[in-house]
Amino acid sequence: MKLAYIGTYPPRECGIGTFTMNLYRSMAKNNGINKDSIDGFIIAMNDHDQTYDYPEEVKLTIRQEHQRDYLSAVKFINLSGADLCILEHEFGIFGGQDGVYILPLLHRLEIPLIVTIHTIIKSPSYNQKAILVEICRMANKIIVMSHKAIEFLTTIYKVEREKIVFVDHGVPNIQINKIQSKEEFNLENKKVLLTFGFIGRNKGIETVIKALPKVVEKYPDILYMILGKTHPNVLRYSGEEYRNYLQHLVKSLNLKNYVFFLNEYINQKELFKYLSAADIYITPYTNEAQITSGTLSYAIGVGAAVVSTPYWHAAELLADGRGKLFDFNDSNGLSTILIELLDNPDELKNLREKAYEYGKKITWPRTGEKYIEVAKKILEGKPKVLIKKEIIIDPLILPPFSLAHIKRLTDDTGIIQHANFGIPNLKEGYCLDDNARALLMVLMAYRQKKNTLALDLSPIYLSYINYMQNKDGTFRNFLSFSRNFLDEVGSEDSFGRTIWALGYLLDNAPNDAYYQTGKSVFFNASPNFEKLQSVRGIANTIVGISYYLMSNPSDDSILERLRSLSYKLIKHYEENCTADWKWFEPFLAYDNGMLPFALLHSAERIKDSKITEIALETMNFLTEITLKDGYFSAIGNEKWYKKGGERSMFAQQPVDALAMVLMYHQAFHLTKDKEYLTKLFSCFMWFLGENDLRMNLFDFETKGCCDGFESYGVNRNQGAESSLAYLISHLTVLLAFEEFEKID
Repeated sequence: MKLAYIGTYPPRECGIGTFTMNLYRSMAKNNGINKDSIDGFIIAMNDHDQTYDYPEEVKLTIRQEHQRDYLSAVKFINLSGADLCILEHEFGIFGGQDGVYILPLLHRLEIPLIVTIHTIIKSPSYNQKAILVEICRMANKIIVMSHKAIEFLTTIYKVEREKIVFVDHGVPNIQINKIQSKEEFNLENKKVLLTFGFIGRNKGIETVIKALPKVVEKYPDILYMILGKTHPNVLRYSGEEYRNYLQHLVKSLNLKNYVFFLNEYINQKELFKYLSAADIYITPYTNEAQITSGTLSYAIGVGAAVVSTPYWHAAELLADGRGKLFDFNDSNGLSTILIELLDNPDELKNLREKAYEYGKKITWPRTGEKYIEVAKKILEGKPKVLIKKEIIIDPLILPPFSLAHIKRLTDDTGIIQHANFGIPNLKEGYCLDDNARALLMVLMAYRQKKNTLALDLSPIYLSYINYMQNKDGTFRNFLSFSRNFLDEVGSEDSFGRTIWALGYLLDNAPNDAYYQTGKSVFFNASPNFEKLQSVRGIANTIVGISYYLMSNPSDDSILERLRSLSYKLIKHYEENCTADWKWFEPFLAYDNGMLPFALLHSAERIKDSKITEIALETMNFLTEITLKDGYFSAIGNEKWYKKGGERSMFAQQPVDALAMVLMYHQAFHLTKDKEYLTKLFSCFMWFLGENDLRMNLFDFETKGCCDGFESYGVNRNQGAESSLAYLISHLTVLLAFEEFEKID
């Protein structure tokens, strides 16, 4: 059995790294329950731009904040011959917001996955919960080190209980004589209290220091040893502020002779010597939110008398008389317990014996055996590599259609452009683009679902469009919340989107008043059609004209304008097209699917073979680039994708997914080829987690849609553009399903 491990690894100074090393060694050397040898290698996580002199078992490293390293690593694993992957998960060791960069790696993994979860948050943020839920979904088995962790996973994160396996945190099988350890450190005449691990504010060391004066008064031979370096993240952002505070506290309480700081990261053997030399080991953490503590497990493993605050892991591990608990930040309570234990050597001895007996059950060889058992059961079940089947449109997968967030963003002027998370950001005011999209969406919603709220909202958006039109038929775009114009003439993109919405209105008007208003604005704008130069402004206008012609097919003047604009778009294509670049520009930018989408609409109206040919050719070119892995990967707006260059992965935006959904729907409508419905649904599922980060953009609580993927993860703001893109896509999927049902 060959295993791939992903985690931090020594010599990087990290508790997870020590865990990964011990797990690797305990499984590789453990042949007691497995006839075959167990081989493996490590993929080590590097923090920031640090490099380390790793041992030979480390075959590859991932730089924490370098997204492409994760993709290189998964390719290496898939080609390595490994049978199974074991991931050590801790939010802080992976890149992106809350460690989101690990998701693309796990999604591309072609072998079974075991995940050891080191931290489970009781009240996670949206991102933290979404990431951990996705990791658990992809895992074949999840290993946790406390029963509290099982409770949290099943109740908060809704993980199936059958997936979860409890395995104690392993401890080294090292036996060290207590008397010899005391002699080695010249502590024979001292009663030693010990705390070890990375130093940071949440460790609560000040609670012990404040408890010492009462203890010293009765036991002047006491010595409190604080063993460990300041946590690297604390050091990076706060320096030695906390350690300096502790040292000042020691001085102010006249405890200089009773407290010793050892600012080192020591190896396991040295650590166990200090643990053996200690009379009492203390973990004074300041709150309950610690689901696993390796330092506590080590103390129990060596048979130490442990006193601790009742954080989750401690309350569980120290049950049944294996240790003593005191309240958080309770120095008086701690001093009382310490004095009582020092007064009663027999009770101290009893604590040590119970801890030692339990510690013998959780040595690393035993932990390794349990991991091997889990791995064997997975592999014996012959798990198949997930082969993606042809996607069909399944409307049951879609969340319930809701206009709740759109209503929240809309006032009597129009739809607010931006939002802070799910709350309208009034400071940014309104724009024509979004009100045009909003009009299109509510008209679709009323046509397909007879949604009365959609009908109520439609005159607001139409009124905004009317208000923003200039005398020459052009449109302003931006309006402040105080209803002041912020520009004279808007972009050609906003012009085209408005014509698209108006054209759809003229083909689907819910009543004559709306039709007449839309017709007036549409034809006032029409003299500007020929002036358009922007390819997206042209494309959006083509779509609007095409919708108008659906109910007015005999309008030869508008039909000729459609032909003229279509060939203007084709001219851009001919100027930029090469054998390996079938596109309208020398780069792929934003809203790319709109360009083939427009020509597909034009082809339906004009019946021109050249228009159809170029529409399909450019659509196929775009498909090869963005759907090559079986799911939609939008061109990132961070750098775009220049011909001959590298494509940008971030920032991916919902309008790009919308354009692809619309493009494939029109392709199906034109050709009746069901393969386009498969692609359509793949692009829609981008909103619901079938994307590069494997994360939902649709917010099931607010009913809005997040603004996209940035380099740090999901942009949680839910502005009008993104939410409307989702809703139009949702309605298009439903419409495509109805059309499919009719012909199938």
